[in-house]
Amino acid sequence: MEEKKTILTSSGLRNLQEELEDLKVNKRKEVAEKLKEARAQGDLSENAEYDAAKDEQRDIEARIEELEKILKNVDVVDEDDVDSEKISIGCKVKVHDITFDEDIDLYIVGSTEVNSLEGKISNESPVGRALMGAKLGDIVTVEAPDGQMEFQVLQIEKHI
Repeated sequence: MEEKKTILTSSGLRNLQEELEDLKVNKRKEVAEKLKEARAQGDLSENAEYDAAKDEQRDIEARIEELEKILKNVDVVDEDDVDSEKISIGCKVKVHDITFDEDIDLYIVGSTEVNSLEGKISNESPVGRALMGAKLGDIVTVEAPDGQMEFQVLQIEKHI
């Protein structure tokens, strides 16, 4: 079975590459230094600093492995592929939430770039899935856990 491709915008790709570089170059060194200092304290069996550094080292290595796996099987959305006539990954969208009578700015991104605080939603989320392919003026219905929501598309622009 082929692994599912991770869809990223070019800025999302850059962010993951920078995070990977930081983990490999900086964080590994920091943890190695913490381990060295903790070992210098003697008995490792009751050394909380050593245990914490080993946990941090394990987390860093797991994240490096995860990032390398993502970056090995990535599909980058090119700005030329983004159509500002209909919603797709790489679009900034202004929608009117009919239920709550408010306008919301959303960025449609791949699932690894999601950040609700920045309004970045996945194309695979219920709202993202409903908006994909919608055009200016369209009203889309989203099946949410707490009932239906309706959004009207007010604006679509490329945002790569």
